[in-house]
Amino acid sequence: MAESMQGMKRSHRCAEVSGKNTGETITVMGWVQKRRNLGALIFVDLRDRSGLLQIVFDENCVGSDGFVKAGSIRNEFVIAVTGKVQKREAAVNENLKTGDIEVFAEELRILSESDTPPFPIEENSQTKDELRLKYRYLDLRRPDIQKNLMLRSKVVYLMREFMAKEGFLEIETPILCKSTPEGARDYLVPSRVHPGCFYALPQSPQLFKQLLMCSGYDRYFQIAKCFRDEDLRADRQPEFTQADMELSFVDIDDVLDVNERLLQYVFREAVGEEIQLPLPRMPWQEAMDRFGSDKPDTRFGMELKDVSEIVKDCGFGVFTGALEQKGSVRGINAKGQGAMPRKKIDKLVEFAKGYGAKGLAYLAVLEDGSYKSSFAKFMTEEELSALVRAMDGEPNDLLLFAADKNKIVWNVLGALRLELAKELELLNPNQYHFLWITDFPLFEWSEEEGRFMAMHHPFTMPVEEDWKNIDTDPGSVRAKAYDIVLNGTELGGGSVRIHQNDIQEKMFEALGFTKESAYEQFGFLLEAFRYGVPPHAGLAYGVDRMVMHMVHADSIRDVIAFPKVKDASCLMTEAPGTVDEKQLAELCLKIEE
Repeated sequence: MAESMQGMKRSHRCAEVSGKNTGETITVMGWVQKRRNLGALIFVDLRDRSGLLQIVFDENCVGSDGFVKAGSIRNEFVIAVTGKVQKREAAVNENLKTGDIEVFAEELRILSESDTPPFPIEENSQTKDELRLKYRYLDLRRPDIQKNLMLRSKVVYLMREFMAKEGFLEIETPILCKSTPEGARDYLVPSRVHPGCFYALPQSPQLFKQLLMCSGYDRYFQIAKCFRDEDLRADRQPEFTQADMELSFVDIDDVLDVNERLLQYVFREAVGEEIQLPLPRMPWQEAMDRFGSDKPDTRFGMELKDVSEIVKDCGFGVFTGALEQKGSVRGINAKGQGAMPRKKIDKLVEFAKGYGAKGLAYLAVLEDGSYKSSFAKFMTEEELSALVRAMDGEPNDLLLFAADKNKIVWNVLGALRLELAKELELLNPNQYHFLWITDFPLFEWSEEEGRFMAMHHPFTMPVEEDWKNIDTDPGSVRAKAYDIVLNGTELGGGSVRIHQNDIQEKMFEALGFTKESAYEQFGFLLEAFRYGVPPHAGLAYGVDRMVMHMVHADSIRDVIAFPKVKDASCLMTEAPGTVDEKQLAELCLKIEE
């Protein structure tokens, strides 16, 4: 039967006790990790969020009733213990923070009993994710998950501390917003008092933080919940947390400066990593040409090389055909992999097809300097040698080529480069390679929509010298936008915002908005811009992604208390769920069969 803790007060968390407390009488409370009954003595490992502490039950100390009670406890029972701290005489555990001490119990109370858990509560659990997430409240007791969430709490605290010292005001923005057409799909919330109308959950606080700049708040900051109805992956969830900011009277360098110092402070204080400033910068075009990605992992080489000029007159139709369609031929050099078996190369070909490639051409430079290739018969010896030289090929190298439209070639080789790096164990998780990506295109063409779309959002300022091309060549206009990348992951991004009405109206026109439709969607912002708006810029980080890198987790779910699974459902609460007809009727909704 569960007992009350009335009259008992916890004096220490388990791992806060040390040799300095020897001889003191303390009270600790927590969960039973393990119990060992040796007859004359009973040993219990007690666990709370700070760690483990060994409790010793000796009938001479705890009394016969207490000793019998100690014999009845099981794993995950919640207990309170008062006892005296003593140095261990033997069996010191060097792997445990409290491994040189133990507490001889004088009083025991069983605060709560427990059924046998469906899986062991232990670090680095091998239990299937589905079972762990169904019982997430048990999974959250695991020491490694608790460490992750405690670090996350520290990161958010450090961010708030730094931003406050830099003059930022923390201001909350609404969760129930108006739906806007650009960007990802919105989560919609029906309104009871406005039948047929819907709120949207915010994808970001973008419009509101710009309005705060119009309102004179100068420097805004918020730890903001955001929602996007997107397909999930290892570093994406339908609801996530942003560290969001906006600054007035600034340009790109000002925003990058404060954020570099923020990153330096947070990583130093949270994980002891010293980041050297300034961080490197790379234009978007260079990132795509060298790495096939606008979030390149620069911890290893294997960069893309454009060999279009080398192969433009060769006899291999795959190469020349791509060039005739205004595409390109590019390759990567997997150093030392020239002896890779054909079966493994075939797997790489299938991998490449998953990213849009029709195939993958390869050329292995053998140890004796000869070639083994999927296309050698279509090219002369001189052409093959020129290609190998262009790729810096040496004996035992494997050269892999993609030929198609630039976008497909970048996607294929960018992904293949990362896949090979994982297979060849080239990625050091203890390295932190930060990089700013700048000079993004302002627009990207959408085949689905048949029009240009804003690569970031429609409020991004164009690079001034490119603006003259807005009517004749909108695809060439660069944006004053920037992303911060860490080890191949986009940690955050932002831009300088448009604050001139004429540029904003032209931007909407280029995106296919009529003046009426623009005001219908964004009228409140455009109206505010009529009353004096300062130049402003901002940035937002994905807090979940940042902490994921700090703890070297494979999935973002390991740093979120209650995450969703791939189909955006919660296995623990079984959300989303159905609602009854009365609730639907109040919202003027009907489910079609």
